[in-house]
Amino acid sequence: MARRLIVGLTGASGTIYGIRLIEVLADNTDFEIHLTISEACARVLAEEVGVQIDLDNFSATDLIGRDTSNVIYYHPDDIGASIASGSFRTLGMVIVPCSMGTVASVAMGLSRNLVQRAADVCLKERRRLVLVVRETPLSTIHLENMLKLSQAGAVILPAMPAFYHFPDTIEDQINFVVSKALDQFGIDVRLVRRWKENDRA
Repeated sequence: MARRLIVGLTGASGTIYGIRLIEVLADNTDFEIHLTISEACARVLAEEVGVQIDLDNFSATDLIGRDTSNVIYYHPDDIGASIASGSFRTLGMVIVPCSMGTVASVAMGLSRNLVQRAADVCLKERRRLVLVVRETPLSTIHLENMLKLSQAGAVILPAMPAFYHFPDTIEDQINFVVSKALDQFGIDVRLVRRWKENDRA
């Protein structure tokens, strides 16, 4: 059986990280990508990267430019979706990008959409929850909410590209963040040169 990973995209800047993560896994039949996208994210996608999606009639082609059989999409209002239940076993969930509104809602135990509910399920089932947060500067409220989630077992993974892999392009920086997120699930996609490694896939 393919390994299941829940991917949530929310309305923070940095939607390109989510797009790239889905691109990387989309052609790997070892994985099922269980995807849900918030309404705010749909707007950011249009304004930030010029990607138009219809949450009611979603196609992976609209998001990553090609169709794929291993992306399973759920509407953000579908609270009865499989990923809203703890009995649906997964590797966990990555929210990329993760808005501070989503951070606050998950920290408070709210489930106002499917992204938040799926995250809540991961916490209660003690599954890996990775939040690729994207905001700067951070307020005290943001920091307190992230601390609360970290104490509850979530991984706070800010979208902070590094430079030790000698990036040449923005794509190199995007790949770095995507690699760090997938590392949390033991998924090695060989997108960047790791520290002290001489080769690059």
